[in-house]
Amino acid sequence: MRALLLLLFFPLVQVQAREPEIQCPGENTIEMRWCASQRWEESNQALKEQLEPTTLDKWKAATQEVCAAAYAPYRQGTIYPQMVVGCDDRLNRVLLEELKGLGE
Repeated sequence: MRALLLLLFFPLVQVQAREPEIQCPGENTIEMRWCASQRWEESNQALKEQLEPTTLDKWKAATQEVCAAAYAPYRQGTIYPQMVVGCDDRLNRVLLEELKGLGE
């Protein structure tokens, strides 16, 4: 009964989700991975705005295959996911530059 009374008298604390306070490029593996994924999401979104969905799907499949092959020797390391995401992002950005050149 006392516990119930305590709950009634003390307000509930609201918990809000917020973005992690990370300064990119990050200071540890987790932060570096987070930064790499943010950059990839940015370049991927830009490609979504310029490519047809089927073309984008083919591009993603090709870059994933190329990047996985390029960094295969690091597959067992903790840095592997970051390297692959960084590779995907760099290839996305090269394509974006090519697309920009075509539109001028």
